[in-house]
Amino acid sequence: MPWFDPSRPTLLPGLGLTVAIAILAYALQQVEVRLLRYALIEAIVIAMLLGIVWRNLMGVHPRLEPGITFTAKPVLELAIVLLGASVNLPQLMAAGTNLLLAIVLVVSIGIGTSLLIGRSLGLNLNLALLVAVGNAICGNSAIAALAPVIGANKEDVASSIALTAVLGVVVVLGLPLLIPAIELSSYQYGVLAGMTVYAVPQVLATTFPVSALSTEVGTLVKLVRVLLLGPIVLVCSLLVRAQRATTKRIGLGRLVPWFITGFLLMSTIRSLGLLPGDLAESLRALSRWLTIAAMAALGLGVDIRSLRRVGLPVGITVLASLTVLIVVSLMLILGLNIGAPAVNS
Repeated sequence: MPWFDPSRPTLLPGLGLTVAIAILAYALQQVEVRLLRYALIEAIVIAMLLGIVWRNLMGVHPRLEPGITFTAKPVLELAIVLLGASVNLPQLMAAGTNLLLAIVLVVSIGIGTSLLIGRSLGLNLNLALLVAVGNAICGNSAIAALAPVIGANKEDVASSIALTAVLGVVVVLGLPLLIPAIELSSYQYGVLAGMTVYAVPQVLATTFPVSALSTEVGTLVKLVRVLLLGPIVLVCSLLVRAQRATTKRIGLGRLVPWFITGFLLMSTIRSLGLLPGDLAESLRALSRWLTIAAMAALGLGVDIRSLRRVGLPVGITVLASLTVLIVVSLMLILGLNIGAPAVNS
C-alpha cells in the first residue's frame, strides 16, 4: 500500500493540522469536564465540527490535502481494526438471528423504498439506484462500488454523494437525541446507529460519546451491513449484464475492504481469549485517539456549499430514505425485542 507511508513529506502538513485539531478537541472536552463534571460534547464530535468550521471559513490549501486524506482513510481504517481488539463477539451477537434478520430487512426495505421514491420524483434509474444503495448500505463507498457496474455517469455519481457528508454530520449530532426520547438501551442504540448511519467513521462518532457497548455493537452491525454490498452489487451486475451484455468485473477488495477483515480477525482473537485484557484496553485507547484525528480530517472534507449544487428531487429522496431507515430500524429493534435487558447483562 504505497499511500500507507507516514514518512512522505507531503503528508506532514495535513497530518499536523488534523493532530492539532484533535488535541484542541480533547482540550475542549477537558474544559467541559472541569466546568460541567461531564463532557456534553465529546472530543470526537468536537474534532469533526472544528474541521468543518476550518474548511468552510478558512479553506484547505492543496498542500494539506495528502495528509488529510491519509488521516481520513488509512488512519481511520487502522482505528477500526484496533477497535476489534476490545470486542466480545459472543456478547454482541447475543441477539442471535433476530439481529441478522433486522439488518437484512433494513437494507432490503431501504433500497426498495428509496428506489421507489427516487423514481417517483423523476430520477433516472441509475441515479435512483446509486442513492438507494448508498443510503441503505454505506454511502460513498457503496456508490463508488456500484457506479462502474451500472455504467453511471459522473453527474449521477456527483449528485448522489453530494449530501452524504453534510447529512452524516446532522445524524451524528441528532441521533443520540432518540436515546431519552424512546428510552433506548446502549445495545439498542448501537444497533440503531449501525443500521442507519451512512459510513463506519460516522458510526464511531455517533456511538463513542454514548458508551463502549454502543460503539462495539454499532461497529459490528455496520460492518455486517457493509458486507451486504457484495451481494447487492452482484445482483445489479447480473441485471446489467443481462440488459447490456457487459462483462465488467469488480474486485473482491472493493466489496470487502481490508479493515472489515481486520476488525473481525481482531474480534475473534479477543473473543478466544488470546489477547490480554490490558493490551486490549491499550489498543482501544489508541483506536480512540486515531479516531479523533480521523474525525478532524473528515470534517475538513465537508463543504457546506455542496448543498447548493444538489437538485431538490435528489435532496428529497436522500432525506426521505434516511427517515425510512430510522423508522424501520426502530420498529424492528423494538418489535423483535433486540437489546432486551437479558442481552445487555
